[in-house]
Parts: sequence; C-alpha cells; structure tokens
Amino acid sequence: MQQALEDDEILKPPRPRKELRQGFSTGTAAAAAAQGALSELLGRPCPDRMEVMLPGGGSISIPLARHGRVGDRGEAVVIKDAGDDPDVTNGAEIGARVGRLEPGAGEDLRLLGGEGVGRVTRPGLPVAVGEPAINPVPRKMIRGALQRVWEEFCPGEPLRLAVEIFVPRGQELARHTLNPRLGIVGGISILGTTGLVKPFSHQAYRATIAAALKVAQASGVQHIGFSTGGKSEGYLQALVPELPDTALVQMGDYVRFALKVAARMGFGEITAAAFFGKALKIAQGFGHTHASRGLADLKELGRLTLELTKDATLARAVAGANTARQTLELLTAAGAEQVVAQVGAGMLTALRDYAGPGPQLNAVVLDFDGSPRWRGRSPGGPK
Repeated sequence: MQQALEDDEILKPPRPRKELRQGFSTGTAAAAAAQGALSELLGRPCPDRMEVMLPGGGSISIPLARHGRVGDRGEAVVIKDAGDDPDVTNGAEIGARVGRLEPGAGEDLRLLGGEGVGRVTRPGLPVAVGEPAINPVPRKMIRGALQRVWEEFCPGEPLRLAVEIFVPRGQELARHTLNPRLGIVGGISILGTTGLVKPFSHQAYRATIAAALKVAQASGVQHIGFSTGGKSEGYLQALVPELPDTALVQMGDYVRFALKVAARMGFGEITAAAFFGKALKIAQGFGHTHASRGLADLKELGRLTLELTKDATLARAVAGANTARQTLELLTAAGAEQVVAQVGAGMLTALRDYAGPGPQLNAVVLDFDGSPRWRGRSPGGPK
C-alpha cells in the first residue's frame, strides 16, 4: 500500500519549496562529544557547547546534552540534529567516552565502537573488516577535536587516549538503514564528509548507492538487482531468488546514476524492477524520477493507448486519469496488455541508454500489488 501511494505521489504537482534548515552529521556529533568527554577526563571546565572544526574549513557550535565523569573516563552526549533532512538518526544520542591509554600501548589514539555503533564484516567499504563503522572523515574529525583539547590543556605531553563512540539506540536505528545489507552489524555508522547535513541530500543518497555497489563487487556479485524502494525490492527478490542480499540495491529515484555506475563498475547483468508509475516515468525519459523533476505525461500514454488499441474511449480515459494506478486499472480492465508491454519496452530502452552496451539488462514492470506485469531482456554487447 505504501509503495502504491508513493507511485501516485509522483503524479501530483510538486509542493512549494521553502528554505530548509541544515543539520550536522553523526561524525560532527561524535567529534563534539569526544571534545566534551576529554574535558571531563582532564578535570577542566566543560562548556555546554563545543566548537567543532569542519573538514572543508570553518566550524560549527554543537550543544552537549550532558557531560560528566563515569568512573575513570570522561563522557559526553550530543543529540543529533539533521535539520530538515529526513534522517533516521535525527534526535538520536551520539556519545563519547574518553580514557587514558596505558603507557607502552604502541598507539596514541585508540578508536573503539561502543554500544549501537556497527562493526564492518564485509569488504568493499572505506573501513576495514573488523573495525567499527566510523568512516575516515569522522575519524579525522574526532582525532582533530581531541588533539585541540589536549594541546590546550596538556601542552608538550604525548597524546595517549582511548575514545569509545556509542549510540544508545543505534542497534534499533540500524534496522531502518542499509547497514545490514552492507554487512555492518550491531548498530549505525558514524558518517559525514563535510560535517554538515544538507536537507534531502542527493549526494548522500548517491553515495549510499555507490557504497552498496562496492560491497556487492567486493563480494564477487556479477548480477545486480535494482529497485525503487523497499516494497519493490521485496517483490524483485521473490522473482529472482538467486540474487543474494548483497546484490539488491535500492536506487530510489536515481535511475540514471545507478545504471551508469553499475555499468562502469563492470557488473555483467542488471535487473531493474519498478512499479508501473515509476516505469512510466523511466520510459518517458526521466533519469531521475522524483516529482520535483516533472510529472508523468498521461496524455502521451493516452496517445500510445489509441495507437496500439484503436480504442478512442479507453485512450481518452487514460489521458484524463488522475494517477498511474488509475491508468493501470483502466488498461487492465480493457485487457490492453500491449500498452503495458510498450511502457516496459520503453523502460528497457531507457535503461540501455543509461548503462551503455556492456551489461545484460532485465526490466520488470510491477503491478501495484507486486505482480509482474511485464518482463523484458536486452542482451549485452562489447564494451
């Protein structure tokens, strides 16, 4: 039902845009918490806000929700604020505990993943297998934050610290992310490349697609299954049960991007599944299928219906329909499967344009209850 609503949504006029509020990443939250925790460890006054340096320059002031001593370690917690981005970690507690390393530990900083921080179990990610899922930029931010506090209060002394990042509800939150698919177990990832979260970030979603493809590649997968969301992914998995979890990637609205990257990475076969509304937009040349990029042309679908069926009454009804769901219901009632097939063929042609001649391509058009209404194949050729 939810996916059906999402497909109908693409045919509505886009909502007026407003100025959206920017937030900060889990990496920034972890760095601020680490600064506060170290201040507590050293017995220094700990302000209620921490100034965190951003990777691209400048800084951001991050409030601490709480801070203090816990045994022989300092601890601080930040409430993640994603601004107006629909981020699953918005409002989550991101914390740090900082203690001293014993002399002779052989390292100056030991980064640990506490409760709710995932652990990497599969290759293909920017963090090695066995390490906590704290990405490279947040690692640098955490180190830099600790060094600034250390140099202020302990000038000339060698840095020897152990910092544990924790997320109390991280394991629960991770179920709503792609972490289980990527082989990250036990919690969320600590992420961020700029330290900031831009609302509805296209860059972040594209990075997620690329990361999933890298994990699939590192796992030896040759056949990728793309879907536009969780529902269509479930139906695709049932249709192509030989695809392992690592081969299933939710491309969302980023059809052109997903196909181009997968082809460039050398996957030999790509199957893409979409509900009829998304399939129609792909067939009509929408490389990005979000409503903000435009509406599906139902009048054009009406003209196609007339051309293929010679049924003027049906064609007028299709052209005047309100939603993709309604057009599919009209075509089904009339037995006009040739129109659905033509939409599928158009989708397959568009996928070929995006992927180029290399991979074999398979397209699946789904009914709104998940039944396959059309399946097509386009063999690959020389790259």
